[in-house]
Amino acid sequence: MVQISYQLLLWVSLIAGMFSLILALLRREPSWFSVGSAIVVETMLLVHLVWSISLVSGGASAIGDTVEFFGYLITALIVPPAAVIWAAFERTKWSTLVIALAGFTVAVMTVRMWQIWTGVRWNY
Repeated sequence: MVQISYQLLLWVSLIAGMFSLILALLRREPSWFSVGSAIVVETMLLVHLVWSISLVSGGASAIGDTVEFFGYLITALIVPPAAVIWAAFERTKWSTLVIALAGFTVAVMTVRMWQIWTGVRWNY
């Protein structure tokens, strides 16, 4: 995969998470702004899924385990809708925080997907 797709997904999810976190700190209930940020992240994940499927069907594979890669991708696809469903049922400032945490969760999972795809590990 091209590294720019991972960086774009990473930055979009971080910006969406920060935006929703700011709204949560301002004690805002979920609105189209916070839900919209989760929708943008979900759209980026869907594009990433289609791109990954096309690459794998073309013969490419992850340096790590390809099944593990798709496991992370499918799990990341579940996180933003779950946060939005939570926000739809519980209309409090805490729901906005859940949407923010969903953005940060997708960012962490994106880094892990990049590690699996490229085989690069960070040594501490």
